Amino acid sequence: MSDDPDAVLARDPVMAALVDRYELPALGGYDAYERLLYSIVNQQLSTASARTVRERVVEALDGDVRPETVLSVDPERLREAGLSGQKVEYVRAAAEAFRDRELDREGLADSSNREAIAELTAIRGIGEWTARMYLIFVLERPDVLPLGDLAVRRGIETLYADGDSLTRAEMREIAESWRPYRSRGTRYVWAAYEDD
Repeated sequence: MSDDPDAVLARDPVMAALVDRYELPALGGYDAYERLLYSIVNQQLSTASARTVRERVVEALDGDVRPETVLSVDPERLREAGLSGQKVEYVRAAAEAFRDRELDREGLADSSNREAIAELTAIRGIGEWTARMYLIFVLERPDVLPLGDLAVRRGIETLYADGDSLTRAEMREIAESWRPYRSRGTRYVWAAYEDD
């Protein structure tokens, strides 16, 4: 097995074309809690709307996106920034969890993907989709296939079935050849989907 993820992915002809076409940005650069907060903000919002709300939330926090800041700021300021009352509860619940437990890369290093997802989804407002985004972008787990993500499903259907519907089982079968780098394969699918 090659140690080069792109070489492994390029064994799939469709993925080979994506590897040639796109340069993926490096992962990292976000604090673990910050990334989770952004994932909560992004839930059920278009990309443009999510970006606007994220910017307003960061402004409401004076640029200091940490659990302590979220817990100390008046919840009304977060609502005024564009978060629903429910999302304010979610970002505060996540802040409390981060304050009380080690949920970053080091804290979850010995956890399997399944265990890490269980730990994260125990937090109010964190579902399977958000947990899988966290595994990819914060924990940098190499083999996550987030089929709960609409863009991933639509992207796979567009790339592999000319837009025709596929079952999740069919999508998992397609992504088998991406192992053990399904996270990176997913990021290529997103790049193609966002490019259309």
